[in-house]
Amino acid sequence: MSTTLPTPGKVWLVGAGPGDPDLLTLRAARLVMNARLIVHDGLVDPAILALARPGAQLVSVAKSRSRHTLQQDEINALLVREALAGRDVVRLKGGDPFIFGRGGEEAEACRVAGVPVEVVPGISAAIGAAAAAQMPLTHRRSASVVSFVAGQCKGLSEQDWSGLAGKGRTLVIYMGLATSEAIAEKLIADGLSPEIPVAVVENATRPDMRVLRASLAGLPTLVTAHRVKSPALIVIGEVAGEPETDELRALALEALS
Repeated sequence: MSTTLPTPGKVWLVGAGPGDPDLLTLRAARLVMNARLIVHDGLVDPAILALARPGAQLVSVAKSRSRHTLQQDEINALLVREALAGRDVVRLKGGDPFIFGRGGEEAEACRVAGVPVEVVPGISAAIGAAAAAQMPLTHRRSASVVSFVAGQCKGLSEQDWSGLAGKGRTLVIYMGLATSEAIAEKLIADGLSPEIPVAVVENATRPDMRVLRASLAGLPTLVTAHRVKSPALIVIGEVAGEPETDELRALALEALS
Protein backbone atom coordinates (compact mmCIF):
# COMPACT_ATOMS: atom_id res chain seq x y z
CA MET A 1 0.00 0.00 0.00
CA SER A 2 1.59 3.29 -1.09
CA THR A 3 1.61 6.37 1.06
CA THR A 4 0.92 9.72 -0.57
CA LEU A 5 3.41 12.30 0.58
CA PRO A 6 2.17 15.85 1.18
CA THR A 7 2.95 18.50 -1.36
CA PRO A 8 6.05 20.32 -0.08
CA GLY A 9 5.56 23.71 1.41
CA LYS A 10 7.67 26.69 0.43
CA VAL A 11 10.52 28.37 2.27
CA TRP A 12 10.92 32.14 2.08
CA LEU A 13 14.31 33.51 3.14
CA VAL A 14 13.25 36.97 4.27
CA GLY A 15 15.49 39.90 5.14
CA ALA A 16 14.18 41.67 8.25
CA GLY A 17 16.37 44.72 7.70
CA PRO A 18 18.55 46.44 10.31
CA GLY A 19 15.95 46.59 13.09
CA ASP A 20 13.31 49.28 12.62
CA PRO A 21 10.03 47.59 11.53
CA ASP A 22 9.33 50.53 9.21
CA LEU A 23 12.34 49.47 7.13
CA LEU A 24 10.85 46.10 6.20
CA THR A 25 10.02 45.78 2.53
CA LEU A 26 6.30 45.53 1.77
CA ARG A 27 6.79 41.93 0.67
CA ALA A 28 8.62 41.04 3.87
CA ALA A 29 5.93 42.66 6.02
CA ARG A 30 3.14 40.79 4.22
CA LEU A 31 4.92 37.47 4.63
CA VAL A 32 5.54 38.05 8.35
CA MET A 33 1.93 39.07 8.98
CA ASN A 34 0.50 36.06 7.15
CA ALA A 35 2.96 33.35 8.19
CA ARG A 36 1.93 30.41 10.32
CA LEU A 37 5.54 29.38 10.99
CA ILE A 38 8.41 31.83 11.41
CA VAL A 39 11.96 30.63 12.04
CA HIS A 40 13.93 33.68 13.14
CA ASP A 41 17.39 34.84 14.16
CA GLY A 42 18.16 36.46 17.47
CA LEU A 43 18.92 39.81 15.82
CA VAL A 44 15.36 40.23 14.52
CA ASP A 45 13.80 43.04 16.52
CA PRO A 46 10.90 42.00 18.80
CA ALA A 47 8.77 44.74 17.22
CA ILE A 48 9.03 42.90 13.90
CA LEU A 49 8.06 39.58 15.46
CA ALA A 50 5.08 41.36 17.04
CA LEU A 51 3.66 41.82 13.53
CA ALA A 52 3.03 38.07 13.28
CA ARG A 53 -0.57 36.88 13.22
CA PRO A 54 -2.12 35.52 16.42
CA GLY A 55 -1.32 31.85 16.81
CA ALA A 56 1.74 31.94 14.53
CA GLN A 57 4.52 29.61 15.65
CA LEU A 58 7.76 31.48 16.30
CA VAL A 59 10.91 29.38 16.43
CA SER A 60 14.14 31.08 17.54
CA VAL A 61 17.44 29.81 16.15
CA ALA A 62 19.43 32.61 17.73
CA LYS A 63 23.21 32.53 17.43
CA SER A 64 25.79 34.21 19.63
CA ARG A 65 29.54 33.93 19.93
CA SER A 66 30.46 30.29 20.75
CA ARG A 67 26.84 29.43 21.55
CA HIS A 68 24.12 28.44 19.12
CA THR A 69 20.54 27.37 19.77
CA LEU A 70 20.96 25.18 16.69
CA GLN A 71 23.97 24.55 14.50
CA GLN A 72 23.62 25.67 10.88
CA ASP A 73 23.16 22.11 9.61
CA GLU A 74 20.32 21.66 12.10
CA ILE A 75 18.67 24.89 10.94
CA ASN A 76 18.90 23.69 7.34
CA ALA A 77 17.35 20.36 8.35
CA LEU A 78 14.55 22.14 10.28
CA LEU A 79 13.56 24.21 7.26
CA VAL A 80 13.58 21.19 4.95
CA ARG A 81 11.72 18.97 7.41
CA GLU A 82 8.91 21.47 7.96
CA ALA A 83 8.56 22.18 4.24
CA LEU A 84 8.50 18.48 3.31
CA ALA A 85 5.73 18.06 5.89
CA GLY A 86 3.68 20.49 3.80
CA ARG A 87 4.20 23.66 5.85
CA ASP A 88 5.19 27.04 4.43
CA VAL A 89 8.10 28.55 6.35
CA VAL A 90 9.17 32.17 6.68
CA ARG A 91 12.87 32.13 7.58
CA LEU A 92 13.37 35.62 9.01
CA LYS A 93 16.94 36.91 9.08
CA GLY A 94 18.39 40.21 10.28
CA GLY A 95 19.58 42.53 7.52
CA ASP A 96 19.77 40.81 4.14
CA PRO A 97 19.73 37.00 3.87
CA PHE A 98 22.71 36.90 1.52
CA ILE A 99 25.09 39.21 3.42
CA PHE A 100 26.67 37.23 6.28
CA GLY A 101 23.29 35.61 6.90
CA ARG A 102 24.12 32.10 5.63
CA GLY A 103 21.12 32.41 3.36
CA GLY A 104 23.07 30.79 0.54
CA GLU A 105 23.56 27.63 2.60
CA GLU A 106 19.88 27.46 3.51
CA ALA A 107 18.74 28.05 -0.06
CA GLU A 108 21.07 25.31 -1.27
CA ALA A 109 19.76 22.85 1.34
CA CYS A 110 16.20 23.53 0.20
CA ARG A 111 17.03 23.09 -3.48
CA VAL A 112 18.85 19.81 -2.85
CA ALA A 113 15.81 18.49 -0.96
CA GLY A 114 13.41 19.57 -3.68
CA VAL A 115 11.83 22.28 -1.55
CA PRO A 116 10.72 25.48 -3.32
CA VAL A 117 12.62 28.46 -1.96
CA GLU A 118 12.40 32.19 -2.59
CA VAL A 119 14.66 34.98 -1.34
CA VAL A 120 13.18 38.29 -0.21
CA PRO A 121 16.02 40.81 0.11
CA GLY A 122 16.21 43.24 3.00
CA ILE A 123 18.09 46.42 3.80
CA SER A 124 21.48 45.18 4.98
CA ALA A 125 22.78 46.08 8.43
CA ALA A 126 25.59 48.12 6.87
CA ILE A 127 23.30 50.15 4.64
CA GLY A 128 20.78 50.69 7.44
CA ALA A 129 23.43 51.68 9.98
CA ALA A 130 25.11 54.12 7.61
CA ALA A 131 21.81 55.76 6.71
CA ALA A 132 20.68 56.06 10.33
CA ALA A 133 24.03 57.59 11.31
CA GLN A 134 24.01 59.85 8.21
CA MET A 135 27.38 58.35 7.34
CA PRO A 136 27.78 57.78 3.58
CA LEU A 137 29.76 54.64 2.89
CA THR A 138 30.85 56.16 -0.40
CA HIS A 139 31.48 59.83 -1.03
CA ARG A 140 32.93 61.44 -4.13
CA ARG A 141 35.52 63.32 -2.03
CA SER A 142 36.62 60.55 0.29
CA ALA A 143 35.54 57.01 -0.70
CA SER A 144 34.75 55.31 -3.98
CA VAL A 145 35.06 51.71 -2.73
CA VAL A 146 33.26 49.96 0.13
CA SER A 147 33.98 46.43 1.37
CA PHE A 148 32.16 44.19 3.84
CA VAL A 149 34.06 41.64 5.95
CA ALA A 150 33.26 39.38 8.90
CA GLY A 151 35.39 40.02 11.97
CA GLN A 152 34.44 36.84 13.79
CA CYS A 153 35.87 34.05 11.70
CA LYS A 154 38.39 31.29 12.22
CA GLY A 155 41.85 32.26 11.06
CA LEU A 156 41.20 36.00 11.32
CA SER A 157 44.91 36.82 11.38
CA GLU A 158 45.48 34.86 8.17
CA GLN A 159 42.76 36.62 6.19
CA ASP A 160 44.00 38.98 3.50
CA TRP A 161 42.38 42.38 3.96
CA SER A 162 45.08 44.26 2.09
CA GLY A 163 43.65 47.09 0.03
CA LEU A 164 40.23 46.96 1.69
CA ALA A 165 40.81 49.99 3.91
CA GLY A 166 42.74 53.22 3.48
CA LYS A 167 42.61 56.30 1.32
CA GLY A 168 39.48 56.38 -0.82
CA ARG A 169 38.07 53.22 0.75
CA THR A 170 35.55 52.28 3.42
CA LEU A 171 35.69 49.01 5.34
CA VAL A 172 32.59 47.74 7.18
CA ILE A 173 33.15 44.95 9.68
CA TYR A 174 30.32 42.72 10.81
CA MET A 175 30.60 40.72 14.05
CA GLY A 176 33.80 42.46 15.07
CA LEU A 177 33.22 43.48 18.69
CA ALA A 178 34.83 40.46 20.34
CA THR A 179 37.86 40.66 18.06
CA SER A 180 38.21 44.45 17.92
CA GLU A 181 41.72 44.40 19.39
CA ALA A 182 42.90 41.78 16.89
CA ILE A 183 41.25 43.71 14.06
CA ALA A 184 43.02 46.95 14.99
CA GLU A 185 46.37 45.19 15.34
CA LYS A 186 45.88 43.38 12.03
CA LEU A 187 45.03 46.52 10.04
CA ILE A 188 47.81 48.60 11.59
CA ALA A 189 50.31 45.79 10.92
CA ASP A 190 49.11 45.80 7.31
CA GLY A 191 50.10 49.47 7.05
CA LEU A 192 46.87 51.30 7.83
CA SER A 193 47.32 54.51 9.81
CA PRO A 194 46.50 54.14 13.53
CA GLU A 195 44.78 57.54 13.27
CA ILE A 196 42.26 56.63 10.56
CA PRO A 197 38.71 57.36 11.75
CA VAL A 198 36.54 54.54 13.08
CA ALA A 199 32.84 54.56 13.96
CA VAL A 200 30.94 51.88 15.85
CA VAL A 201 27.18 51.86 15.27
CA GLU A 202 25.26 49.96 17.92
CA ASN A 203 21.57 49.01 17.56
CA ALA A 204 21.32 50.76 14.21
CA THR A 205 17.94 52.31 13.30
CA ARG A 206 16.50 51.47 16.74
CA PRO A 207 15.50 53.99 19.44
CA ASP A 208 18.61 53.17 21.52
CA MET A 209 21.07 53.51 18.62
CA ARG A 210 24.53 54.82 19.48
CA VAL A 211 27.27 56.10 17.16
CA LEU A 212 30.68 56.07 18.82
CA ARG A 213 33.83 57.39 17.18
CA ALA A 214 37.56 56.93 17.71
CA SER A 215 40.76 56.29 15.81
CA LEU A 216 41.70 52.79 14.69
CA ALA A 217 44.24 52.54 17.50
CA GLY A 218 41.53 53.48 20.00
CA LEU A 219 38.95 50.97 18.73
CA PRO A 220 39.47 48.29 21.44
CA THR A 221 39.31 50.89 24.23
CA LEU A 222 36.16 52.40 22.72
CA VAL A 223 34.39 49.04 22.61
CA THR A 224 35.38 48.22 26.20
CA ALA A 225 34.86 51.65 27.78
CA HIS A 226 31.38 52.08 26.30
CA ARG A 227 30.41 48.44 26.83
CA VAL A 228 29.27 48.12 23.24
CA LYS A 229 27.01 45.14 22.63
CA SER A 230 25.73 43.33 19.58
CA PRO A 231 24.23 44.16 17.16
CA ALA A 232 26.95 46.59 16.18
CA LEU A 233 28.99 47.39 13.08
CA ILE A 234 32.48 48.85 12.79
CA VAL A 235 33.09 51.37 9.98
CA ILE A 236 36.68 52.27 9.12
CA GLY A 237 37.62 55.09 6.76
CA GLU A 238 37.42 58.83 6.28
CA VAL A 239 33.62 58.68 6.08
CA ALA A 240 33.58 57.50 9.71
CA GLY A 241 35.02 60.78 11.00
CA GLU A 242 33.05 63.51 12.67
CA PRO A 243 30.95 65.32 10.02
CA GLU A 244 32.40 68.64 8.97
CA THR A 245 29.35 70.86 9.46
CA ASP A 246 30.82 74.00 7.88
CA GLU A 247 32.11 72.07 4.88
CA LEU A 248 28.78 70.33 4.37
CA ARG A 249 26.95 73.65 4.62
CA ALA A 250 29.25 75.13 1.96
CA LEU A 251 28.65 72.17 -0.34
CA ALA A 252 24.90 72.52 0.11
CA LEU A 253 25.01 76.22 -0.72
CA GLU A 254 27.18 75.49 -3.74
CA ALA A 255 24.66 72.92 -4.99
CA LEU A 256 21.81 75.41 -4.64
CA SER A 257 23.63 78.25 -6.44
